[in-house]
Amino acid sequence: MTDPHEINPRKALELGMDRLISRRDFFDGVITATGVAAACSLPGTGREETHSALPEDLELSCPPSLTGLRGDTAEALSVPHALRDRRFWPYVGTPEPTGEHYDLVVVGAGISGLSAAHRWLEREPGARILILDNHDDIGGHALRNEFRPAARKGPLVAYGGSRSMQHPSAWTPEGKDLLAKLGVHPEGLGEPSGREPYASLGMHDGVFCDREAFPAGGAERLVVLGPGRSAPEWIAELPVAERARRDLLMLYGDPPDWFPGLSAEEKQARLARLTYSGFLRDVCGVHPDVLAFVRTMPSDEWAYGSDAFGAIDAWGSADEHRYPGFQGLGLDRSKPSRYNSPTVIKEWDAGAPRAWRFPEGNQAIVRMMVARMIPGFATAFGVKDITTASFDYGVLDRPGNRVRVRLSSPVVSAANDGPADTAGGATVGYFDGERVRTVRAGGVIMACWNSMIPYLVDDLPPEQRTALGRAVKVPLLYATVQLRDWRAWRRMGIRRARFTGARWCVAELDDPADVGAYRCPRRPEEPITAHLVGTPVTPGVSPAQGSVAGRYALIETPYEHLEYSIRDQLTRLLGPGGFDAARDIEAITVNRWGHGYAPEYATPWDLDFYPDGTPPAAVARRTHGRIAIANSDSVPAARADAAVTAAYRAVAELQDGPSRPSHPSGPSSGPLLT
Repeated sequence: MTDPHEINPRKALELGMDRLISRRDFFDGVITATGVAAACSLPGTGREETHSALPEDLELSCPPSLTGLRGDTAEALSVPHALRDRRFWPYVGTPEPTGEHYDLVVVGAGISGLSAAHRWLEREPGARILILDNHDDIGGHALRNEFRPAARKGPLVAYGGSRSMQHPSAWTPEGKDLLAKLGVHPEGLGEPSGREPYASLGMHDGVFCDREAFPAGGAERLVVLGPGRSAPEWIAELPVAERARRDLLMLYGDPPDWFPGLSAEEKQARLARLTYSGFLRDVCGVHPDVLAFVRTMPSDEWAYGSDAFGAIDAWGSADEHRYPGFQGLGLDRSKPSRYNSPTVIKEWDAGAPRAWRFPEGNQAIVRMMVARMIPGFATAFGVKDITTASFDYGVLDRPGNRVRVRLSSPVVSAANDGPADTAGGATVGYFDGERVRTVRAGGVIMACWNSMIPYLVDDLPPEQRTALGRAVKVPLLYATVQLRDWRAWRRMGIRRARFTGARWCVAELDDPADVGAYRCPRRPEEPITAHLVGTPVTPGVSPAQGSVAGRYALIETPYEHLEYSIRDQLTRLLGPGGFDAARDIEAITVNRWGHGYAPEYATPWDLDFYPDGTPPAAVARRTHGRIAIANSDSVPAARADAAVTAAYRAVAELQDGPSRPSHPSGPSSGPLLT
């Protein structure tokens, strides 16, 4: 198997890595967190000092246009990691008060944190709110990537994280409420994320059987899963052993009842104790090549493979091409099993279409909220205009605004002012790049990772600290690649390919999304963005264990290795169609999410409490005095509507709780929630 950490110098030149098409991750080991945090103090923010150590051409006014490594960069993680490793407090001195007082301080500027601020203002229009975040852009995982190819009029806009509104008909009431208040009606966005115009050009999904999964299979092979192709047709093209081919024909054709004599409930309980790979290996007895073929089937959606994905959820998610082998069990497909994960149950009857999205993904929802709360941030904030609007990051932290967003300001402490059961307010400390500063608040909403909260709030009850620590986020990578054109994709007849074992498990052309004046590429000769998904979870163990190990490996992987693997895999996939990485790749942004998806309860890993016991999240999200907990970890579910639901709950817990002293409001610079 190819060593993913080894770069062949000759091949690197062939793949175009000598061309300076993207900014490298100069944050990693080159520029300190102090310099970056201070340099991101933009004109008009009211931040008093600037200690810039960044290159003069850094586009601080437009973080989405930055390429190279984005997301959880070393700069964003340096302070959280120092807190975790107990390397922070001995070196920063005594915290210094800023003298600022707010009705609410929100820790985290992602969908949950911004939804909490938006909801708070809706219920208390005169409130003053401060939102703090350790990243240099708003949105958390809902990140926007932006490119400006020379051959296109206007930018190419893409998503770098939270991608779409999955099954909006099945969204939570809170999520639907927020969309309605923002004027977002998914069906009004035009065609849902899907395959047009690709299908009309003869482009479909495919599976790329790579050398990582099939080292003894000879040449790598792309198998196109076009409409009308029967399973025997495409299975005949797979580079697998003959016995594996027979096993796949059986699994996709007419598998037996693997649990004869058991009731439906007993069959579901048996599946709940197995992973999908375990079911195929231990129950169906298939050839190892079958396990290699199915390993990445769930990776794009769940960020881990079939060796960790529950068999009961595989049964619940099975379709024409995914998760074969359950047809003979005779289970009722009209309703989910109680053993299915919460998201599978929630979306069971959602029906089609599956998802709608803006070109920038759910970053559009983020920007619409911020634009309504902070006057002057956007030139427009309607559904049809948000993608093409201009944004002024310099107003986010302007003195006088009722709502302020302070980026590159990692929170390092949150404490009630006195005993939790009688506290009337709280104090929050954050690192400004040079020292710890503190602000006062009537209430605090922790919309950050659950696992980080025990390092910030010292006096949490032991039971709650333990429960918070059980939320181990799943790491993942989203790469956005600006391509000169997509002729090679058309020649190969694909719009999307699943890799069976390589670093990146999916490569796909951007889904078409026309919103307002924004038009997506529709001709193969036009520039376009392609998206690659990588799932660093270490295989062979539970999702939590694999996430920890995979996160460490991911953090240690240099950007150059990630770029090399992108160029390498696209060349292997598309080279026969005339793709030339050195010529056709014009820019790359790698969105590294070491702490990515919120972990969702699922079998067989959580049978000690799911579905019949008390879940850890119910304990973890308890309000602690004037400190409430939001974020999708507290639901838990890796969906945008889950983040909104958590925000609404946290706001209600603080606003509907005991009375608290008011703080000076200060002047308003303009209308809020317009």
